[in-house]
Amino acid sequence: MSVELLRAAIRDVPDFPKPGILFKDITPVLADPALFRIAIDLFADRIADKAVTKVAGIDARGFIFGGAVADRLGLGFVPVRKAGKLPYKTYEVSYALEYGTNTIAIHQDAFAAGERVVLIDDLLATGGTAAAAVELIRKVGGDVVEVQFLIELAFLDGRAKLIDTAVFAPIVY
Repeated sequence: MSVELLRAAIRDVPDFPKPGILFKDITPVLADPALFRIAIDLFADRIADKAVTKVAGIDARGFIFGGAVADRLGLGFVPVRKAGKLPYKTYEVSYALEYGTNTIAIHQDAFAAGERVVLIDDLLATGGTAAAAVELIRKVGGDVVEVQFLIELAFLDGRAKLIDTAVFAPIVY
């Protein structure tokens, strides 16, 4: 039932960020405290007993969910940001999006070797961003326990790029 409440609040925005893309807008979920709490509960409840030590969130909407989950569980938060946005030494990975290319970065000292990490973002589309983030987390020494998304666009088969990685998405289109 709670997943259906979230699904009902997500609105479609046609032709954003470019023609032909049907954008799934989560801002109504974020604006409603009860819905936002449901989303955070879905993420946090799945990892509460998995000995996760850090939450990583992908720039920018992954920061919203990831930061809230980290706070809820008393864990540290690590941002995975667009290139040039982190102030310390970084590793970077470039990847293809469904509508272009991008580069993300992580601090080189973000995780201790073997630290258990959950990665959170709002949406799984082609999987390029998430796969690049998983690559960065592993390069820095983190062990990715699970990658979590509020929404999965299953017809784009993004899970195929997340090899050897558990994936959770309560809302699938």
